Amino acid sequence: MSKLNQNYGDPAVLAMQALAWALGDDARSQRLLALTGLTPAALRAGIKDAGLQAAVLSFLESHEPDLIACSIAIDVSPQAMVAARRELEGSNDYG
Repeated sequence: MSKLNQNYGDPAVLAMQALAWALGDDARSQRLLALTGLTPAALRAGIKDAGLQAAVLSFLESHEPDLIACSIAIDVSPQAMVAARRELEGSNDYG
């Protein structure tokens, strides 16, 4: 059994890995779009935006089974995913 990586590196890369995992399942991807209000076009256009990346991680965080399954699939701890989301939210400096 793999020990989950606690050091996640770049939060944007982790968010994109998580997004790829989420989009790998049709039902989950439909739920992501429905709950975030994103459209496929908006997702494609905004993928480099820290706020959108944080929203993807927040989506996974809101459903613990998905958070855990994703963390195993991309080999990071759930806590690292939460920390990455927090870091991405902090990078949205509007003022």
